[in-house]
Amino acid sequence: MPVTVLLVDDEPLVRAGLRAVLEAQPDIKVVGEAADGAAVIPLVHRLRPDVVAMDVRMPLMDGIEATRVVLRTVPDPPKILVVTTFENDEYVYEALRAGADGFLLKRARPAEIVHAVRLVAEGESLLFPAAVRQLAAEYGTSKAKAVMKRASLTEREAAVLRLMARGLSNAEIAAKLVVGVETVKSHVSAVLAKLGARDRTQAVIAAYESGFVAPS
Repeated sequence: MPVTVLLVDDEPLVRAGLRAVLEAQPDIKVVGEAADGAAVIPLVHRLRPDVVAMDVRMPLMDGIEATRVVLRTVPDPPKILVVTTFENDEYVYEALRAGADGFLLKRARPAEIVHAVRLVAEGESLLFPAAVRQLAAEYGTSKAKAVMKRASLTEREAAVLRLMARGLSNAEIAAKLVVGVETVKSHVSAVLAKLGARDRTQAVIAAYESGFVAPS
């Protein structure tokens, strides 16, 4: 089955460009488009896309609020891929905090766009560029530090979280630690549970905000 994608951007040329790139791939299918975040919810319910490629800056409802609403109201919600012009945009970081799963620059090369969609669809690694890691560290809070302290991660769980923060997939983490992929999945699940994180993105944000992992 192909990865299905909903494109959300108020610029028709951006949507057309993304559609052309993605539909050239045999394993990706664009199932719909929207010009504003306000139109996302009914389309997600009707089309059930695997991935929503979402601009963060739109006139009626921005990508941050649209992400929050999708994750709050849609059972088994799609992956959210933030699409933006500027990599150090605080809107991007807020969208990731709201629950978006990845990050894509509008000027990205076609191969990078395709890779990003496949990556977030798989859900086992992150698109978390250096500029966003730096923003996360700057947003550090005492609450994040307290959550990390209470989590009391084991040595192996801590190692897994550090590798997650570098954007490694489960298979890549398994190779680094010389363990099985299923073992890594168990550690990832434990990390998410201990941090009270919905997904990998939220766990990595907690790691940077708490200072557990430093931006590099």
